[in-house]
Amino acid sequence: MHVKLFSILGLIALAVIFIVQNTDVVALRVLFWEIDMSRSLMFLFLLLIGMVAGWFLRAHMLHQSDHDARTDDRR
Repeated sequence: MHVKLFSILGLIALAVIFIVQNTDVVALRVLFWEIDMSRSLMFLFLLLIGMVAGWFLRAHMLHQSDHDARTDDRR
């Protein structure tokens, strides 16, 4: 129980340090758009986009393997 608590507190401390050190405003340019935001917020958005993309990819791969298994059963 204590190990889990200290691990969570350590991760929270690292997150706070990361946020405090990356408060600079950066310009994100994508094609014709330009968005100004803090660097830590940009990293958070990129992390969320990567997690969603990985979730969809995993769901697609599971669906594909399930489809292949059903196709093999019919043969």
